[in-house]
Amino acid sequence: MPKLTQRWLLLALLLVGLAVPAAAQIRIPAAAQQRSEIREVLHRAEQFETQRRWGEALSVYEDALRDFPHDSTLGNRHNLAKIHYDLARRYNDSSFLRALSTIDQNEALNLYSEVLSKIETHHVATPQWKSLVARGTQDLQIALYDETFKQQHMPGKSPEEVSAFNDSITRFIEQREVRSRQQAVDLVRATARYAQERLGIPATAVALEFSCAAIGALDSYSAYLTSDQLNDVYSQIEGNFVGLGIELKADAGALLIVNVITGSPADRAGIRSGDRITEVDGQATAELTTDQAADLLQGPEGSVARILVVNRENQGRRLSVRREHVEVPSVDDVKIVDPDFGIGYMKLTCFQKTTSRDLDAALWKLHRQGMRSLIIDLRGNPGGLLTASVEVADKFIAEGTIVSTRGRSPLEDYNYTAHKAGTWRVPLVVLIDGDSASASEIFAGAIRDHRRGNIVGQRSYGKGSVQGIFPLAIAGSGVRLTTAKFYSPNGQPISHVGVQPDIVVHQVARKSSESLALADDGADSELSAAIQAARRQTAQR
Repeated sequence: MPKLTQRWLLLALLLVGLAVPAAAQIRIPAAAQQRSEIREVLHRAEQFETQRRWGEALSVYEDALRDFPHDSTLGNRHNLAKIHYDLARRYNDSSFLRALSTIDQNEALNLYSEVLSKIETHHVATPQWKSLVARGTQDLQIALYDETFKQQHMPGKSPEEVSAFNDSITRFIEQREVRSRQQAVDLVRATARYAQERLGIPATAVALEFSCAAIGALDSYSAYLTSDQLNDVYSQIEGNFVGLGIELKADAGALLIVNVITGSPADRAGIRSGDRITEVDGQATAELTTDQAADLLQGPEGSVARILVVNRENQGRRLSVRREHVEVPSVDDVKIVDPDFGIGYMKLTCFQKTTSRDLDAALWKLHRQGMRSLIIDLRGNPGGLLTASVEVADKFIAEGTIVSTRGRSPLEDYNYTAHKAGTWRVPLVVLIDGDSASASEIFAGAIRDHRRGNIVGQRSYGKGSVQGIFPLAIAGSGVRLTTAKFYSPNGQPISHVGVQPDIVVHQVARKSSESLALADDGADSELSAAIQAARRQTAQR
């Protein structure tokens, strides 16, 4: 259709709309619109599921559940995708496979008992033993149809044999009472023995599935940690790791680089944010799951990753990048963004052991450059250590509560308070978005409740819980458990609510690679709003 005709047709439609009485206009009910959006989400996620790209499917469900948190269909599909995702990760984890081959049946059952003991002692909610066993049964039944699990543990078993076992194990467990930790252990022992007799599955594999499932059943943030995963968590806390020095996310069959650590091997090789990795060691990322591709990038210090990197202009180059020990800065991009008003800026990427020290260095640097107000950018900051967020808030709040935690155990009930000594009085603006979570929300909530500064951007994620890391005695593994929920100084919960900005700014939706260049092309409306707020603060002093 010619453009001129299209334009006149659009004008005619608009005029018709104006001529129709309000009562006669056709409107799509909100509920119908919501159902349509949910159907579209389910369709997109199902496309990933058919390709066994469980990480991508899980991301689709997680994003949708933020908009539709009470939709049961989304919730159930999310849980199933999470089971598949965790299973795939375990069986691509060399430390988990090593545990499978080295620990015997009794050790595996002792591990399950220890996992349940940690839950009973530390988790924020009272354990429901029957539910934990039921989740283990569900995980095992899903694993029975997973190709990797089948090939490793029950090669040659027919679908009919697997189906018959599934039916019998469901009846077997449903008929048993599980009212204590010991009863749960005894039932899993019997189940493992039964699986070994019927399908030849090693009892160790069954007990490990129940161990992982027990943690997965608790909440979205508790998790079983393999030995390698536990070491990764400790590295994140310390702020260092061995690797290339890049932050990745899945994007159209490639690994999109969203951040490159300054001075890292990737940085020295010329890799930049917005580039895509499309091949690792001769394997195309489009043929791998995101986790498989990311795992190929990992390796021991001194080893080399051979990658194909495609930039934003779609130009590719092959690179050999040596893996090294990388220090992760938690405070980045420290600068004066408005010399006339003396507006300082810094981005906090996470809250780790080094954050307080990194922040002190950044504050004094900006102070020497004439800082009269400060913007702290927490967008995309997923959180980190609770104590680190308290230390950061304490630098700007002179007195009163910073955050309170409440758990099932009285040991988890604690009020963290500010200290007057060393407090910076500089006017403050805090930038947040939907990916600012956990420790970021502790800091933003404290600044908001104490009226210590302006909060600018979008509502934060809403992760108002505290997790503890607990090593286990067997296989070098551990668990991450939700031990408490936290509340802002005014007693406001953060879970599922988040921190609401004083100044709400909506970003124009862009492709993920384009969003990386917001600050470069002047289109960062949130930062612009923060600068305006800082100017007003400075002018009012």
